[in-house]
Amino acid sequence: MMAEQFPWLTAIILLPLLASFLIPVLPDKDGKLVRWYALGVGIADFALMCYAFWTHYNPADASFQLIENYAWMPTLGLNWSVAVDGISAPLVLLAGFVTTLSIFSAWQVDRRPRLFYFLMLVLYSAQIGVFVAKDLMLFFIMWEVELLPVYLLVSIWGGQKRRYAATKFILYTAAASIFILVAALAMGLQGDGTLSFDISDLATKSYPLGLQLLLYAGLFVAFGVKLAIFPLHTWLPDAHGEASSPVSMILAGVLLKMGGYGLIRLNMQLLPDAHIYFAPVLAILGVVNIIYGALNSFAQTNMKRRLAFSSISHMGFVLLGLASFTDLGMNGAMLQMISHGLIASVLFFLAGVTYDRTHTMVMKDMGGIGQAMPVVFALFTIGAMASLALPGMSGFVGELSVFVGVTTSDVYSSTFCTVTVFLAAVGVILTPIYLLSMLRQVFYGKDAALICDINNGGSENLEDEGTACFGTDCLLPGQSLYTDARPREVFIAACFLVLIIGIGFYPKVAMQMYDATTVAINAQVRQSYTVISETKPGIYAGFASPKIADVEVKSVLATVE
Repeated sequence: MMAEQFPWLTAIILLPLLASFLIPVLPDKDGKLVRWYALGVGIADFALMCYAFWTHYNPADASFQLIENYAWMPTLGLNWSVAVDGISAPLVLLAGFVTTLSIFSAWQVDRRPRLFYFLMLVLYSAQIGVFVAKDLMLFFIMWEVELLPVYLLVSIWGGQKRRYAATKFILYTAAASIFILVAALAMGLQGDGTLSFDISDLATKSYPLGLQLLLYAGLFVAFGVKLAIFPLHTWLPDAHGEASSPVSMILAGVLLKMGGYGLIRLNMQLLPDAHIYFAPVLAILGVVNIIYGALNSFAQTNMKRRLAFSSISHMGFVLLGLASFTDLGMNGAMLQMISHGLIASVLFFLAGVTYDRTHTMVMKDMGGIGQAMPVVFALFTIGAMASLALPGMSGFVGELSVFVGVTTSDVYSSTFCTVTVFLAAVGVILTPIYLLSMLRQVFYGKDAALICDINNGGSENLEDEGTACFGTDCLLPGQSLYTDARPREVFIAACFLVLIIGIGFYPKVAMQMYDATTVAINAQVRQSYTVISETKPGIYAGFASPKIADVEVKSVLATVE
């Protein structure tokens, strides 16, 4: 009985936050104790969430579970209300897994280590808070709390243009999040005048269609910025290009997924009628993201910027899945978020590993390191294969589910589905081209530019002794960090790759966590489409198929119940 009453989610949120406040008083001079402490907190919190979900979460139940509700500011209608369902539970685990390993990957941080790990633990708590918040105003607060640590982590530990990138990030995301606040107030005050921000209460309210469309548009902007949807994406390449690799791991692995989560939780679940009108827009923007991101990747000479545009491209599949009106498409969108979170994290981590050796992110200046670092090359190749959706990897299952979901959609016309799938397939073809060319340039390119002055390096015979020259660094092989992956780095990469391959061969291990919830949400959306198409048969004009049969919707709803 005590186990059922224990506030698991509150403990999971507050453990990293409270632990972070002890960092300033730790007796540590060189930062070694602080990093072990932060890693221990991350592991403990991840273990706690794994135990809580294993023992108290039922994946067959589509409703909220592990509900905790405490009055916080009753006069404002604000409660500490947290819960999980099939949409949030896998993303909570993803956030804990990626953030813990990103802390472990930041082992060489020696500049203000106390502040760095303090911010990482605060960010840990804020991410979990976003995914488990059942109160919409609490969701907004957690969304805002998450922005400040990211801003500081980029602006202090980033590259040469770190302040520009951090400022751009905070302006884009903070300005866009205003729409979440406005939507929360509008939905909370709608109805009989009772102020409530509880998502379960908001889902039972009836909103005029005009208000739904306005709210959906505003939330789409807020979540579109975080998901890096064209043309709201421009902050992402700058942030990734300047952020340190541990921060890039969290940016790509977790923060982008907040946008997709928000679209499902608020736009689709609370505003299903408006989603009917916006679904074609999501599908079109998904195709634009896929092709635009892939084409822009070719133009990048900076490895992390190339990976950033690759992330933009892959998020297009999430939009396609959410717009498909099919269970398989929805499942594919969720799996794509989980899969991309793992794949992007390991790629950005390995980009940091190569930077530690070469001290440059310019790919043409890295050419030829494959022979000296065969393990890094092998790990990088496996990650790239997963990103280009090689069968047997998680990326293949996610993208294939989206493709089949869109192709079998009975809402859109066959012409629209064919054109959409064909254009998305173009992006799939472009992905291996820019990823494999990146591997070739980084590990086996022969045109590395020598941009350091050997003659002024303190020795006249450096060139004859086999100098390692990358960026502005000229070091003898015995003096440089031009070495293969260390055991810690192999372990971190292996943790990601084992999951990527495991999900690729047995996707049910991930899908079973959210299948019931995605089916329920999709049934709700399809029911809204049936009702609207009866009153407005020309809603999708020339690119829609006949409306969904009522008997089909009833059968889907009966299955969910």
